[in-house]
Amino acid sequence: MTRAFWLAAITLWERELIRFWRQKSRVLGFVGMPLLFWLFIGSGFGDLAFFFPGALTMTVMFSAIFSMMSLIEDRREGFLLSVLVSPAPRAAIATGKILGAATLAWLQGVIFLLFLPLTTLRPSPLALAQLVAVLYVIAFTFTALGFLFAWQMDSTQGFHAVMNLVLFPLWMVSGALFTVNSAHGWMQWLMKVNPLTYALAALRRLLEPAPPAGTPEFLFSLVLTALSGVLLWIASAVAAGRRPARSFS
Repeated sequence: MTRAFWLAAITLWERELIRFWRQKSRVLGFVGMPLLFWLFIGSGFGDLAFFFPGALTMTVMFSAIFSMMSLIEDRREGFLLSVLVSPAPRAAIATGKILGAATLAWLQGVIFLLFLPLTTLRPSPLALAQLVAVLYVIAFTFTALGFLFAWQMDSTQGFHAVMNLVLFPLWMVSGALFTVNSAHGWMQWLMKVNPLTYALAALRRLLEPAPPAGTPEFLFSLVLTALSGVLLWIASAVAAGRRPARSFS
């Protein structure tokens, strides 16, 4: 069972990467989006050191979430149906799709790191290596969230609309635009229960020698983000096993 699980998961992970590289327009957007985001939004911020961790988080989060639109496309093309009727465990299907999309989101975050020398942030080599690892944890967490939503939807348009409704509020109250201490009381409460707050805090702790007051500690933030990822992955595996996509009902 373990061998069958990982064989199916790795095969789907590999397929996500191959499929991506064959779609030239997607590759262009993959490379160009961080550049445009930096040029048009980053240039409007006076404090690039404060802006950079939030922009990096947003880049990874959006790429992770919207990569899951491929799940809806697989359903339309009939590929997902053929996988579901195969002997492969359904948990492996969720795992392979999540790992593949998370890898792509992580790579986009690494590309965004190329803009780091344009800021005043100068993390140590160890902190930079830790940062790259934390980026994958964040990518995995939000890809799993995207899988949960995409599994229950029939159209990419509906998925896009719902995720925008979810993602923008999450990002805006994560500490990307203002600090926890500068927010009003009720907003501080929202920021403390927002899982993205801790993903961003982990990055700030690695990038900034003196992060804003009220920024959660690195280890606590990392553990909470990783725990969220594991819980969302388990929920995705359960959803794939118990609730077939609507088009198959």
